[in-house]
Amino acid sequence: MKSRGNKDKKVENKIRKLRIGNVILDNNIILAPMAGVSDLPFRLLCREQGAGLVCTEMISAKAISFGNKNTSALMETTSEERPVSLQLFGSDPDIISRMAAYIEEQPFDILDINMGCPVPKVAGNGEGSALMRDPKLVGEIVDKTVRATKKPVTVKIRKGFSEDQVNAVEIARIAEASGAAAVAVHGRTREQYYSGKADWDIIRQVKEAVQIPVIGNGDVGSPQKAKQMLEETGCDAIMVGRAARGNPWIFREIRQYLETGELLERPPCEEIHRMMLRHARMQIEHKGEYVGIREMRKHISWYTAGYPNSAKLRGAINLVESYEELERLLEERFS
Repeated sequence: MKSRGNKDKKVENKIRKLRIGNVILDNNIILAPMAGVSDLPFRLLCREQGAGLVCTEMISAKAISFGNKNTSALMETTSEERPVSLQLFGSDPDIISRMAAYIEEQPFDILDINMGCPVPKVAGNGEGSALMRDPKLVGEIVDKTVRATKKPVTVKIRKGFSEDQVNAVEIARIAEASGAAAVAVHGRTREQYYSGKADWDIIRQVKEAVQIPVIGNGDVGSPQKAKQMLEETGCDAIMVGRAARGNPWIFREIRQYLETGELLERPPCEEIHRMMLRHARMQIEHKGEYVGIREMRKHISWYTAGYPNSAKLRGAINLVESYEELERLLEERFS
C-alpha cells in the first residue's frame, strides 16, 4: 500500500507492546467486540491487517450455562487470530464466574466482562451498561470471576449510565481493586448510545485514577484520531469499533502512522474487491452459504459505503443468495 506522500514532522513511535495480566500484545491497537460484526472471519481479517488484540462478539454467560448451540459457535476461535479476548455479559456473579471456570480450557487468552452495552434488551435486563448503576455488584462480579479463572479478566465500561450518573472513574477503581487486569472505557454514556461526540477527558481521568492498563474507545476513526487519543488521554491502547466495519485496513494504517507518522493511501478498488470476495468465502466456510451470504450483505454495504453507486449496489446485494451471484455482481460493479 502506498504512502499519501505526507508525513508528520514530529514522529514519536506510539506503538507499544502491552501486557494484560500474563498476555503480551505485540501492539496497542485493539478490535472492539461488536455484536453481529466481530465474528471469527472478521477477526481474522483484522488480525492480519495488524490488530494487536481481537475481541469476540459478546456472549451470554447464562446461555453458556444452558448449553445454547448458537453460543458455542460464537465462542469458536482459532490459533491464527490469537491473542483473542472472549467477552461475556450477564448480571449474576455466580453464573458469570462459574461459566468462566467452565470455559477455562478453551483457546482464548483474555476474558472480558461487558459493562457497556447500551441496547435495551441487554441494559433493560440489568446487564451491560446497566451494571454501572450498581458499583457493589460490579465489584462482586469482577472479584468472583477473577477468582474463578487463571486467565486475565478485563472490563469494558462507558462514561456512565447518563450525564447525571458519570462514574467511570469509580467503576474502574472498583474493577482494579477486585482484580481486573485492564479496563476499556468508551467515552459515551449509555443514554448517548453511539451518538454525539465521545468524551475523551473521562478516559484521561480513568487513566490517572488506576494503575492497570486503560484502553480508550470512541471516535477513533482514522490514524490521526488514534494518535490524538493516545496523546490527549495518556491511555495505554486504543480500541477501534465501528470504523473497522468494512475497513480492516484501518489497523495497518493506524499502526504505520503511529510508528512512522506516515499516512498510507486507502486501498484501491481492486483490493477492496478481493477482500470482499475473500471475506465471503470465509463466511461461507464458517457458517455455510445460506447464513454466510446473508451475513455478507451488511459487510458489502460497509465495504462500499461512500463509493459511486453504492446505494444501488446495496439494493442489489440484498437479493444475492449464493457466492456465484455475489461474485458476478461484484465483477460487474468493479469492472
